[in-house]
Amino acid sequence: MSTVLERSDIRSSTAETPVQRILLEGVPWERYEQLSACFPGSRAPRITYIDGSLEITSPVGPTHETWKKNLCYLLEAYLDHQGIRFYGRGAFTLKEPERAGGEPDDSYCIGTDKSVPDLVVEVVDTSDALSKLPLYGALNIPEVWLWRRGALEIHVLDQAQGHYQRSPASRLLPELDVELVAAHVQMPDQYDAVRAFRRAIAG
Repeated sequence: MSTVLERSDIRSSTAETPVQRILLEGVPWERYEQLSACFPGSRAPRITYIDGSLEITSPVGPTHETWKKNLCYLLEAYLDHQGIRFYGRGAFTLKEPERAGGEPDDSYCIGTDKSVPDLVVEVVDTSDALSKLPLYGALNIPEVWLWRRGALEIHVLDQAQGHYQRSPASRLLPELDVELVAAHVQMPDQYDAVRAFRRAIAG
């Protein structure tokens, strides 16, 4: 079993602690489940398992949470404006037994409430973070939104190929202006961003 210890250089303007990351290779599924059970709670280390690779990262900081909340508030504002029924599923742990496990930053069901979400939201802090796309693909989650390096990436599941493809538009919300969302995510004030976005989509 090999180990990689890394530290991200990403810091917020308030000098929060850099992201700490440990990557273990050749880990059995049973070890992942044992470790997951040891760290309950929202401020616990984040543990992701993909095909024998186990990643442990330090709890997310304020900057990570701000990006996530900005994006989620804008998504919810759009769904509400369009009259699209939605259900927030949060960051509960998703598992494909023996293969993959982890938790998204946030997730939503669109139209009806379901046991598995339709849309997952992720903020990627480090360029070499273990991709959770194989987990989401194994669970047939139709769409994943990644906020990475100041840009919004839309990944849609190709059911025939069994993997995700980058897309310039959302398949779930085809009329959504993705660039407009990304611009408002980066506004310095969260309240002002949501209000400005609502005005923009209202025309």
